[in-house]
Amino acid sequence: MGMERDWIYFDANASEPARPVALEAMVRAASVIGNPSSVHRAGRQARSVLESARERLAGLFGTRPDNCVMTSGGTEANLLAVAGLGEGRRVLASAVEHDAVRAAAVADIIPVAGDGVVRLDVLERMLGEPESRPALVCLMLANNEVGTIQPVAEAARLCHRHGALLHVDAVQAAGRIAVDLRALGADSMALSGHKFGGVKGAGALLLAGEATRTLPPVMAGGGQELGRRGGTPALPAIAAMAEAAVEAVGALANADAASVMAGWRDAIEAAAVAVGAVACGGAALRLPNTISLALPGRAAQTQLIALDLAGFGVSAGSACSSGKVARSHVLDAMGLGPLAGEAIRVSLPWTTREDEVMRFIDAYRAMAARLPARRATLEEAGA
Repeated sequence: MGMERDWIYFDANASEPARPVALEAMVRAASVIGNPSSVHRAGRQARSVLESARERLAGLFGTRPDNCVMTSGGTEANLLAVAGLGEGRRVLASAVEHDAVRAAAVADIIPVAGDGVVRLDVLERMLGEPESRPALVCLMLANNEVGTIQPVAEAARLCHRHGALLHVDAVQAAGRIAVDLRALGADSMALSGHKFGGVKGAGALLLAGEATRTLPPVMAGGGQELGRRGGTPALPAIAAMAEAAVEAVGALANADAASVMAGWRDAIEAAAVAVGAVACGGAALRLPNTISLALPGRAAQTQLIALDLAGFGVSAGSACSSGKVARSHVLDAMGLGPLAGEAIRVSLPWTTREDEVMRFIDAYRAMAARLPARRATLEEAGA
């Protein structure tokens, strides 16, 4: 394909391209023969790889190594937190949580404002309701669909004032903005390696405070992970996750790079709005790489196909819905009505180049001009 990529991947929130350092770490770890639970030399070598990765992740994201629980990914990390820490507690979750949290427990829903930011006044009222059981509150740090960054530190203070625990899904935030469990004040936090340039198959649940003492396993087994999660760890994926985290977090120190990414986001958004699109959550503090664009009267699936044919891979809503393009519960919660079925997500990967952004803007303009808007139904028109 030469210097120009014929098909451009703008779906980083589904999975970032693997970083070369992560692939190298994966291959090195795959050559380690032993099981980390074995006591012989090969086992000790494998244990060294595992514990080195654990120490790096813990140091990067603000906890102690013994409170970094390795999992198969973000979904399992969220499940482990919600099912384990939520045992015997009332579960509260924001209306824009990922399905990995929504499916983990029956929860009372905390509404969000039109920009996707959680209503802290409602959360405080819910926490103060007469209720015999203490609560577990679930609040994602950054939304996977619109990129909205939530006021997690403020929510943590409210939770602890009322004797509640706070679990944070930081899957989309890690590696894109500063993320530190101690600074956030949360009790647990989920990570997923392939979201910041690792390979698929590894994640982590970080613990703090009471959560370090009260987390029962969801998957029991041979006593691995201090009895919090059974099963032989996926050593190659874990090693890759740690190496990718070091590089991704290190890159955050480059303020110019972060500014460039946010500038590309804003350029795409401005060009789309100029041809009739609606920027979902555009007024809120957001991830620098994430844009949600609704094109009134054009179904999301139709837009995805048109852009794919034009050479761009984007998505609609979450990528964890078994390949389905469905109406977005996030945009519904934000009160966007029919636009919830007409929005696409553009999420720029760490490999993005300026010429690719310019090509996407041209492709989006052409698509918006070419696709006919469907007529509103009588119900949508208010008849």
